This record gives sequence, structure tokens and C-alpha cells, in this order.
Amino acid sequence: MRLFAALRHRGLSAAVGLSAWRSKAVRGQSRMSSSSSLPVAAVCQMTSTPDKEANFSTCTRLVEQAKEGGACMVFLPEGFDYIGSNREETLQLSESLDGDLISRYSHLARKLDVWLSLGGFHERGHDWKTDRRIYNSHVIINGQGELVSVYRKAHLFDVELTSKGVSLKESAFTVPGPRLVSPVQTPIGKVGLGVCYDLRFPELSSALRRHGAEILTYPSAFTVATGTAHWEVLLRARAIETQCFVLAAAQVGAHHPKRTSFGHALAVDPWGEVIGDCGGSDEALTLVQIDLQRLRDVRRDMPVQQHRRDQDFYCSLD
Repeated sequence: MRLFAALRHRGLSAAVGLSAWRSKAVRGQSRMSSSSSLPVAAVCQMTSTPDKEANFSTCTRLVEQAKEGGACMVFLPEGFDYIGSNREETLQLSESLDGDLISRYSHLARKLDVWLSLGGFHERGHDWKTDRRIYNSHVIINGQGELVSVYRKAHLFDVELTSKGVSLKESAFTVPGPRLVSPVQTPIGKVGLGVCYDLRFPELSSALRRHGAEILTYPSAFTVATGTAHWEVLLRARAIETQCFVLAAAQVGAHHPKRTSFGHALAVDPWGEVIGDCGGSDEALTLVQIDLQRLRDVRRDMPVQQHRRDQDFYCSLD
């Protein structure tokens, strides 16, 4: 894979992939400057299929490239494990958290000493033997290979866009998660967890921000129709309103004859500026430095959270 690096006035960003980087790109080596003490995150883009072994090979390659590029935390998209071609295949390929696949990712994290954001994973539900339903789970594994947090997607994608050719009913086989989870302290900062369609619900990101999130992450598999219209504007809005970094790994391209994803895995800074974009066609990753001083400056200069009224005010029309 070719590497494209761009040095911006607010941080260093590098993209790996076949797609050209932005117009200010400078082609360079695969390593970022070693002089900076800022932590580096890798936001990945891939095309999952029903072939779990091939998907694992792709993810392993991306994680290894991210580590070589200096990343201490790697973000993989929703459906990193697989994207099934029908309901029965999706259920049949699912596993529990203590199954073989998560064990292999734990070993990979430990071997490379890198944190992994895996979401969403097709996790067999607590009542699997009786109802054969799954969770869409965002799993965080630390550099010692330990599972440190699991968030189960709360908002399920049940959408019929007849004019756009989009028809998906996630609730037909997925159980909605019962609760949010606290932001996770990681080497890049405190990470708040969401998954894909959760992006459309600002109440979730606001709750995570109130509980200390500095980075919000939305691993996704957006459709081409919804991605073209809404993907970037939603991610930038979540960054602006919470004054957080937003990292969104993404699926891209055709998974099977029935489904194609939009791509454009993005990283956005707390001012709402896009600092990494993997493009819309190829397997790729973008490396971004997480400058928490930049975040603190934005929050100091525009103290939105201090200006927020109490909950009773916002419910006063109820």
C-alpha cells in the first residue's frame, strides 16, 4: 500500500491506502515524526465479507501497519468480524465474547502492545439458546490483551428508504443494548463508545461528554445513500457540540451482492475540522495525533458545557 502524509496547522495526519490524500498531501515514509509526544490513533477502513478468516487477515494487516506508523490505539469498523449476506448467515457466524475470534484479537493486541476498538462485534445474546438473537457490541481491548469495556448498540437501524433502495431491519435479529458505558481511559484519552446509527442521537454523545469523554467513536457501516447525505455532517456536528475528537472507522465497498457501504472513515477534531479521511473506495487507514491541549483550548475559549442549562429547563415544554 502507498502512504500519503499531510501536515496540517493543527496536527499531523497520514492516510494509508490507494486513494489519494487531500490536495495538500506530501508523499512520505510510513512513520510519523518521532519528535512529537502526542499519542497517535489509527482509524481504519475495510470491506468485510461473510469470510471471517479473510476479514481477520485484513484487520491484522491494518493493525500491524498502524503499529508501524506509531499508533497506540487502532479503531476498526462495525462488522469488522463479518457482514453476512442474510439473516441466517449473520446469526450462524456469530460468537460469544469468550469465543475464538475475540481471543485472537486479544492475542494480537498483546503481541503488538496496542489498544483495539472493535465495533460492532456480532455477540450472541444472553438468551441465545432460546431466541437466537445477538448484540451489536463495541469491544475495547487494552495493550495487555484484556477486555476492558463492552458497549452494546442501543439504537437499531430499522429503515425503509424506498426511493434510495435501502431496506434494513436490524431489530429482526439484534437486541438493543440496555445502557451506556462510562468513557474508557486509554493511551489517547478518555474514549466514549457508540456504534453507527447511535451517531444520529446527540443525547448519547452529550451524556458521554458529561461523564468525561474526550474522544467519541462511532465504528460504522453506513449505506451509500445515507453516507452521501449525512455521514460527514453528523460526525462534525457531534464533534462541534461536544468539543470532542470524533473517530469513525468505516466499512467501504461491496460486501456481497445485496450490500455496499459508503466508506470515508473520518477523524474530526474538537473544532469540527476533518483531520483524516480514508476516501470512498479502498481498504485504508488514517493516522491522527490526538492533541488534548487543543481540546482544552477549544473548551476554554468557548465554554459550552458551562453555558448549558439544567435538564429541567430542556424538559420545560414536556
